[in-house]
Amino acid sequence: MTEPALAGAVDMAAVERWMDAAGLGGGPLSGAELIAGGTQNVLVRFARGGREFVLRRPPLHKRRGSDEAMRREARVLAGLAGSGVPHPGLIATCDDLSVIGAVFYLMEPVAGFTPTVARPAFLDDPASQRAMALAVVDALAAIGRVDVAASGLAALGRAEGWLERQVGRWTSQLESYATFPNWSPAGLPDTAALCGWLADNRPTTWSAGLIHGDYHLANVMIREDGPEVAAVVDWELATVGDPLVDLGQLLATWCDDGGVASASTVLALPGFPRRSELVARYGAGSTRDLSSVGWYHALACYRLGVLLEGTHARSTAGQADRGSGQRMRQMAAALFEQGLATAVACS
Repeated sequence: MTEPALAGAVDMAAVERWMDAAGLGGGPLSGAELIAGGTQNVLVRFARGGREFVLRRPPLHKRRGSDEAMRREARVLAGLAGSGVPHPGLIATCDDLSVIGAVFYLMEPVAGFTPTVARPAFLDDPASQRAMALAVVDALAAIGRVDVAASGLAALGRAEGWLERQVGRWTSQLESYATFPNWSPAGLPDTAALCGWLADNRPTTWSAGLIHGDYHLANVMIREDGPEVAAVVDWELATVGDPLVDLGQLLATWCDDGGVASASTVLALPGFPRRSELVARYGAGSTRDLSSVGWYHALACYRLGVLLEGTHARSTAGQADRGSGQRMRQMAAALFEQGLATAVACS
């Protein structure tokens, strides 16, 4: 990124002054580089006093709740210290909006890559592809094992009644799209049938734990020297509820059994294990009851479909790009179909 782009994203001189006051190293900041930013959260990598830092702040045009999302992420990273969950190490958080105009935090750099955007040579090997997939599941199981009370994360969300609220929450959001004058559910699969099945078959018992909230292959970083997980990233949706919804989302965004990509697939590689193998691997690292895993899979399809359909709804009102809206409609339809097929298979 260019220096003007960096200057427009983060006032590094202000960051340096804040670091001085916080006792975070000495001397000038060097090598500052904007590694992500714009409409998404901004990441800046830099060095000071022989140490590397990564700064993370909200988008340049903050959304409602952006600062709180940064506080939540930082809180989660602090709570994960010493856990078995691979994550970026938190260094410090700045809540003072007068410094750069947004909440931000500093974290340790992660030596790794995102598998949806990079493909090192070792991932040409199907055995390494499989090993990476299983490592991603192991990291997910570790999230579900976090003791939220001991880690100080119990107040992230209201655990009581959390699972019971999910179907109604996402149904209400889907129904809210009718406020866009040009939106219609015509062309979508039978979402009412999926909603009804989910309501009728909700697990009656579950145990609360930490949820990532958006767990899929685009939100993990893999080590550069092998197929192990270097870090799970993007914790802004983390909360306390039923961790099996994260497993459901991984299944919903996984390639079809047999390695076939679908409209909702994040990444498909020939060495990837089948969904049933992901579930078995998760079970090996968890004491949670997986007898209703199909329900969590179907719920994830419903939830993700509703979220993606929101972009389509906004596009019909001219509030989002029409081409993107059509793509999201196709992905939402594929997810609803997958959810209905999962429900049938479980019935």
